[in-house]
Amino acid sequence: MDQLLNDFSPGLFFMQAIILLILIVLMRKFAWKPILESLQTREDGIKNALDSAEKARLEMQNLQADNKKLLNEARAEREAMLKEAREMKDKMIEAAKTEAETQANSIIEQAHAAIESEKKAAIAELKSHVAGLSIEIAEKVLREELSDNSKQQKLVDSLIGEATLN
Repeated sequence: MDQLLNDFSPGLFFMQAIILLILIVLMRKFAWKPILESLQTREDGIKNALDSAEKARLEMQNLQADNKKLLNEARAEREAMLKEAREMKDKMIEAAKTEAETQANSIIEQAHAAIESEKKAAIAELKSHVAGLSIEIAEKVLREELSDNSKQQKLVDSLIGEATLN
């Protein structure tokens, strides 16, 4: 260390100090600014990337919320459509039952009417047949009764007697 102090030269020291200052000025002018600018650019790029990532995260959250909302709306719409379809099915079944009952009642009424008309027709035919049989029997009885002249005279006299009494 003593040797360093003995070898110290103030001219050399000032020269080296001036060279160092010139070197610092040149470094600052030509190297320091570009280095600082590239560091600032990199810092800005990183900051922009972080901001973009945050925006993307927020946008993703918004999209997820929108998706959940749309999914819930779709579920609600599906439930409403299913409920409407069930109600429509029930209405159609009820309408079909009502129509079937109406048709069944109509068919039953028509059957009753047909049975009644056929019954009346059968009774009328039976009466007609009975009347025809009665006339035939009466005719046969009268022929038997009126085959003799004396019987005919007696019948005429009794009919005349009844006619005057009435």
